[in-house]
Amino acid sequence: MAINKDKFKIAYFSMEIELENSIKTYSGGLGILAGDILRSAADLRLPMVGITLLNNQGYFNQKINQAGEQEETIVDDYDFSHLKKIKDSAVIKIGQDNVKIGAWKYLINGADGFKIPVYLLDTNFAENKPIYQSLTGKLYGNDKEYRLLQEIVLGRGGFALLKSLGYGIKKFHINEGHGSFVAISQFLSSRRKNLTARIADTKTRCVFTTHTPVKMANDIFPLDLVLKHQPDFPIDMPEIIKDKQVNMTKLALYFSGYINGVAISHALVSRKMFPDYQIHTITNGVHSLTWTAPEFATLYDKHLLNWRHSSLSLRNAFIIPSDEIWEAHQGAKKRLLKFIKEKTGVDFEQNIFTIGLARRFTAYKRPLLLLSDLKRLIKINNTVGKIQIVYAGKAHPADMGGKKLIADLQSIIKKSQAQIKIVFLESYDTNISKLMTAGVDLWVNTPLPPNEASGTSGMKAAHNGVPQLSTFDGWWREGYIRGKTGWTIRGDKITETGTVDYKDALSLYNLLEKEIIPLYYNNSIKWQEIMRFVIGINASFFNTERVLQEYAQNAYL
Repeated sequence: MAINKDKFKIAYFSMEIELENSIKTYSGGLGILAGDILRSAADLRLPMVGITLLNNQGYFNQKINQAGEQEETIVDDYDFSHLKKIKDSAVIKIGQDNVKIGAWKYLINGADGFKIPVYLLDTNFAENKPIYQSLTGKLYGNDKEYRLLQEIVLGRGGFALLKSLGYGIKKFHINEGHGSFVAISQFLSSRRKNLTARIADTKTRCVFTTHTPVKMANDIFPLDLVLKHQPDFPIDMPEIIKDKQVNMTKLALYFSGYINGVAISHALVSRKMFPDYQIHTITNGVHSLTWTAPEFATLYDKHLLNWRHSSLSLRNAFIIPSDEIWEAHQGAKKRLLKFIKEKTGVDFEQNIFTIGLARRFTAYKRPLLLLSDLKRLIKINNTVGKIQIVYAGKAHPADMGGKKLIADLQSIIKKSQAQIKIVFLESYDTNISKLMTAGVDLWVNTPLPPNEASGTSGMKAAHNGVPQLSTFDGWWREGYIRGKTGWTIRGDKITETGTVDYKDALSLYNLLEKEIIPLYYNNSIKWQEIMRFVIGINASFFNTERVLQEYAQNAYL
């Protein structure tokens, strides 16, 4: 099907975009969010184009060795069958070299058949030098120069390819700082007569979404390195260069007319980090059709006839009989437990309270907070109600602290296997995420505030009626309603002395022991009512249909 390029005026730039589980173009939340946003754009018939890198070697496959350590292997099951290599290409300058940029096209089909094209940039051409050929292979190379070159390909290569393809893009949406070089291309191509006018023109065309509240997570490159590869980079702007360093987040901030954080709390943190800029809030969401389990999709089809075309319809979940919600949940749980048995050999039981935790393993997310007092957890298991726990997630190959957390978890699993069932699912991906967010009884999230920009896994769980237990951070500051949607870990309310981790763990255990587990086992009517509230309140709002409508109204028009 031919794309009417005249109608597509918005280009969405993201270093990673999750398209299908078999197309390994993503590593985690950033890419999954990007994919969900584009899927909702297709549903809403919003004429957007996606730009990302091919990443044909993917992120990595994860294997836990006999010592309990994470090992990384190259992705070898990449599926190109739904990608079509395009004939058009563009050429950009990197240093003194001409670099050819091609692409593979993927079409996202909306709910009523509207198609959104995504172009996966490819530099693997014989006429390119070997260093450039490899840039669209491995996602997030560890070397700083390699990373810079990837971002040049994404931003400037993506801009050039869109022009070569004949798109007349009016808005460039930069999803995190990796794509900031598209603003440089727009600035340098502006036909306005003076510097001030060119900057203003660029601002009208660029939208920037920042995702990290942690300064160290922003990409910063030495100015000399940037000029080596981009000699036309504008150096007469002190706002984007400090101490001979180029901060990609500040670059996007400076050239964007609309800037947003991804949750109310994140925007507040971002305003403190970057006080010179007006930072708005558009809280993240997830694509409802993608993250609703088959059992719940069937249930919604029966009771909420318009939900596939309007996520807001999920607010009417209160009309669904609670026993039918419970039955759908049991079906999703059964599929998860079957998968756990196949992958780990461990028999989880259908009638036992099941806790799920899945995320990138890194220090600030504190994935082992739940297990920090194993004796108390086992006591709760033995005296209050049986517990079984499923973990999943990867550590970045360069994050030694994250890798140690995974190794520590494997050690805990071995030591406690006779007393409490805990499993770890290797190579976390969207398929595992769908099983877990629909099949567990409680979703747990324990980041150290205020480091969580948003988080979306709890939103996925909400689409399947699964309540959340979380620290008061990210989206949960907006999604938490006491007694309705879940529970909040508030170590700051603990009067005992101790570290933040100790207090948060104490709050977590108190909630499990005194409220959550007794409610699950002793008051099924109340538990099912909470599940219904989770769908009606959180799933109906925290979705990318609402996100795209906010972008369209506030940033694109």
